[in-house]
Amino acid sequence: MRALVIGASGQVGTALSQRLTERGHSVVGTHGTVAQPATIALDLTDLAGTERLIAEVAPDWVFCPAAFSHVDGCEERPEEALRINRDAPGAAARAAAKHDAGFVFFSSDYVFDGAGRSYADGAPVDPAAPYAEDDPVDPLSVYGKSKLEGERFVRRENPRAIVIRTSVVYGPEPQGKNFVYQLLRRARAGEPMRVPVDQRSTPTYNVDLAAASVELAERDFRGVIHVAGPDVLSRFDFAWLACETWEIAPTRLEPVVTAALAQRAARPLRAGLRIDRARRLITTPLRGAREGLRAMRAAGVG
Repeated sequence: MRALVIGASGQVGTALSQRLTERGHSVVGTHGTVAQPATIALDLTDLAGTERLIAEVAPDWVFCPAAFSHVDGCEERPEEALRINRDAPGAAARAAAKHDAGFVFFSSDYVFDGAGRSYADGAPVDPAAPYAEDDPVDPLSVYGKSKLEGERFVRRENPRAIVIRTSVVYGPEPQGKNFVYQLLRRARAGEPMRVPVDQRSTPTYNVDLAAASVELAERDFRGVIHVAGPDVLSRFDFAWLACETWEIAPTRLEPVVTAALAQRAARPLRAGLRIDRARRLITTPLRGAREGLRAMRAAGVG
């Protein structure tokens, strides 16, 4: 395929570009504020500019990991969050459809309220289970709402849309911004880090997320699918496991409840994603947190 990756300088976009290349596909990538070699500058909110680029590249698939993902920042700047997470991807999906290109949009488990309700085939299941694709959505934050509205806009505008929901993405990335990088920097500097014990998720290794996304496009999948790691962990347990992986004493980790952090945006506490559908449809392995963290370290991080 010929692929366009909008947001190729981020952790998902970088992994996507690498995976597409490994699979023999041709790739054009864009960057926003952080330039990366061999990528094109693009402001995603420049709708006309995005449409021109799609017309010039003539891709078979457009992957759009670009997003306003700072959860508290979205709460402070809701209009910007909607422009970046809803309006811009929707317009890009429409432009892709004009050229018969598929569109891959990346969403989040923050579209759920984290109250621990989960349903399978209309019947209640374990309330502690992570969410399936068809469970009722009810985002608590501006970020979650903007992503949910982005999902709906993209699917409305492009009949070949794939919406991939994921959770707590980590792995090698040029900018070194994800949770594991932050944890390692603070732990080695001897700085305390308050980590919530009551925020549960399914941490996702970015290399696996990218490989699964490419496979879904290759299979011409359409619709909503969850791609995440198989392990349900609290943020604190994930941090402890990262310290163990890098052989760093976790003595500076401070377990706290979310309410003590006084974060501006509400978080879904019992979140995380079920991946039964992905396991049925794709062959890409989705590694657990321990295996993913070991692969991240083996890739040279830290």
